[in-house]
Amino acid sequence: MARQVINPIDASAANDFFAISKSDTVNFSFTVRGIYVGGTGDVVAVTEGGTAVTFVAVPAGSILPIRAIRVNSTSTTATSMVGLY
Repeated sequence: MARQVINPIDASAANDFFAISKSDTVNFSFTVRGIYVGGTGDVVAVTEGGTAVTFVAVPAGSILPIRAIRVNSTSTTATSMVGLY
């Protein structure tokens, strides 16, 4: 019998999504498992532990496969972002 291979992208596919509103203080209602970036720029994502990390020059059309609770408005220049959870 052949072994079944599970595509890791399918196993972690998002169940839902929302337009991200950047904020330095207000967390998302959900922890996201990815961020789609519609317009090129920097993304300052905040981890579940509260650490802000800057992803520099993220190309338009990219998905950042990260868990985050917020995208800070300060220093985030990317646009049209969608949270995947």
